[in-house]
Amino acid sequence: MLRLTWVQPEDLIGHELVQAAQDGREPSAIAARWRAAGGGQAPQRAGASPEPASRYLRTLAEDLLDELADLPSALADREPTDLAAIKALCPDWPADARATTRPAALEAAWLGRAVGCLLGKPVEKLPLDAVRRLAGATGNWPLTGYFTARGVPEELLAEHPWNRRSAATSLAENIDGMPEDDDLNYPLLGVLLLQRHGRDFTTMDVARLWLDELPAGRTFTAERLAYRNLLTGIEPPHTARHRNPFREWIGALIRADVHGWTNPGAPGAAAAQAHRDATLTHTANGVHAAMFTAAVTATAATGTHDVHTCLRTGLTVVPPRSRLAQAVTHAVELARRTADFDEVVDRLHAHHSGTHWVHAVPNTALIAAALTHADGDFTGSITRAVSGGWDTDSCGATAGSVAALLAGSPAALPAHWTAPLKNRLATSVADFDGTGFDTLAHLTHLEASRP
Repeated sequence: MLRLTWVQPEDLIGHELVQAAQDGREPSAIAARWRAAGGGQAPQRAGASPEPASRYLRTLAEDLLDELADLPSALADREPTDLAAIKALCPDWPADARATTRPAALEAAWLGRAVGCLLGKPVEKLPLDAVRRLAGATGNWPLTGYFTARGVPEELLAEHPWNRRSAATSLAENIDGMPEDDDLNYPLLGVLLLQRHGRDFTTMDVARLWLDELPAGRTFTAERLAYRNLLTGIEPPHTARHRNPFREWIGALIRADVHGWTNPGAPGAAAAQAHRDATLTHTANGVHAAMFTAAVTATAATGTHDVHTCLRTGLTVVPPRSRLAQAVTHAVELARRTADFDEVVDRLHAHHSGTHWVHAVPNTALIAAALTHADGDFTGSITRAVSGGWDTDSCGATAGSVAALLAGSPAALPAHWTAPLKNRLATSVADFDGTGFDTLAHLTHLEASRP
């Protein structure tokens, strides 16, 4: 039986009830109706519940999703999605002083993103305790290299199996080039977007590109629902809102790096590009996370700022009273005053308990904490980001991109991380399968050099 993940209404309603409460609406009456009808909670870690719901429950879920969308939000004024409204709340919106960046720095950024992603892939979806135990069983805690199954007790693997999609390609003994991952597919699409439409692309251009070049099966969470909405005739920005409880999850953030890479020294322009990309699929903090990441990356791409300046610049494009700004500020301060990063992680998990492991707010906070605690060091940044749990491959990828830009060249990245990638990326996007990171850097540099 095919159980298509991330789109079943009976699964979406549980996520929407949580999201509605988080973004300042009052869903308790609707939640009571759902429970009274026999509806369950959202799947905890998977994208679909094990068994399909009855036709009645599915129809009820669709109706309740629409009712939830109509509830007013008490946080709307301080967490807007509209770019003009966001800028109006950001008194320190950055001035752009466009700079240049070198192909070597961009190659490092691509490699860093891939390495961080690859490190996190085998333990994606696993609880924090499992990540620690699996690494510790092989003497790899704190993390110093890729995860391995060699030496892990069988009973531990039975209790906490590796991510089934990734173990065959992402454990140390299996790595042979960079395997496909959405954390790399989206930067590829970002390069295609800029090649075809330039810096003035629209959100509709992003939508058309996806329909042309992105297989639907390679989308997840908010991206899958926006894709579904496009196929039913719904246009942006409504694609981000219609029956989409994942609109504040991490998907837009993982698409943001390319907007920073191609706008060195122009964090405001990078954030605006990321906004046009993100609003196809996300709203509010999901969009803010993408803008933050783009601004951080644009600042790092100049090669003239430390990681702390980059993070401070990222916060200037985020509404200061938003949940995201507050979470990042809290995480950075926690990382600054706490010597043991495991303690930082434990406190972040306690602070964000009840928030889904793919939500943008805790994951962005973890990325900022990892970069801060490691002082921008490449190995320190990616290992801390992945060791923090939650969306391990996405956090590792973004932390790796920023830290690698700060390192400045592929030669500055330790070979035990980069050599297994063999300068080869697997993907189902367009004609990029097997492309080398040096080639990707050249293509990205061409877009960064455009007027």
